[in-house]
Amino acid sequence: MGVTAAEEPAVSGPETTDLHVLVLAGGLSYERDVSLRSGRRVLDALRAVGMQAELRDADVALLPALIADPPDAVVIALHGATGEDGSLRGVLDLCGVPYVGCDARASRLAWDKPSAKAVLREAGIATPDWVALPHDRFSELGAVAVLDRIVDRLGLPLMVKPAQGGSGLGAAVVRDAASLPAAMVGCFAYDSTALVERYVPGMDVAVSVVDLGDGPQALPAVEIVPRNGVYDYAARYTAGRTTWHTPARLEPPVAESVAQVALAAHTALGLRDLSRVDLIVDSTGQPHVLEVNVSPGMTETSLLPLAVQAAGLDFGGMIGNLVARAAAR
Repeated sequence: MGVTAAEEPAVSGPETTDLHVLVLAGGLSYERDVSLRSGRRVLDALRAVGMQAELRDADVALLPALIADPPDAVVIALHGATGEDGSLRGVLDLCGVPYVGCDARASRLAWDKPSAKAVLREAGIATPDWVALPHDRFSELGAVAVLDRIVDRLGLPLMVKPAQGGSGLGAAVVRDAASLPAAMVGCFAYDSTALVERYVPGMDVAVSVVDLGDGPQALPAVEIVPRNGVYDYAARYTAGRTTWHTPARLEPPVAESVAQVALAAHTALGLRDLSRVDLIVDSTGQPHVLEVNVSPGMTETSLLPLAVQAAGLDFGGMIGNLVARAAAR
């Protein structure tokens, strides 16, 4: 199930140090600043293991650059729509440029939370009950009536978040019906569709899944303890707002169950190379998948690097291995 340092394949040698690697970061999403931080960390890690890497934004100059001087592989450190909705991966496919991570189809599926949750549910993987509500239907059908019905159907408390998006932007926990309209308005500021799901109390954990050549493996789960109780944007990226425990403080049978559920979610969505599965472990030890991220953060407070460290792996060596495998595809 787990990965140990001894299992990590080497990435040194002329066949890898000669690789020209492009790290894509930035973009125009709300998560641009986080993406740039992720990109710089990946860049430094690749250079530390001897790879020729450069950082580039995803802008109008990208496509001509790919055509004029195609890299051997690309690392997508873009968060938000640009890096996760499959569109950029489709462009890279058109250019014949290999990249770390899942293909465009799987990326599109994981990016749309309601669609991903439907696939997970069909695969027998627990995920909180939900309803996806586009802004137009919300207005046409009457906000009050719709919200009343949501509360009747799903109960309270609820979690409201954008159907497409990350980093906790636009997300809110709703503990009473009077707070639901404001949460919906805040959510619609980031996406035209809101995902409203039953709030499951319990332990927030994230399981990173990597494939270093022997199939997907679950890294140690990271337990997330936000100071204000909600793992929002500020809690994710502001020092002191969150405490992490790696590995998560779970009993061994529960830790095993969490790892297996994360692997099942990664497989059900058709993912490749790496992903991060966000879950809630309830009071009975049952894991519930909240969402799956195909372009996990790589910043100093991001969860995947914490899991890599807990597994005894070298971050640069792991990224370099994924790059080398992508270049060989």
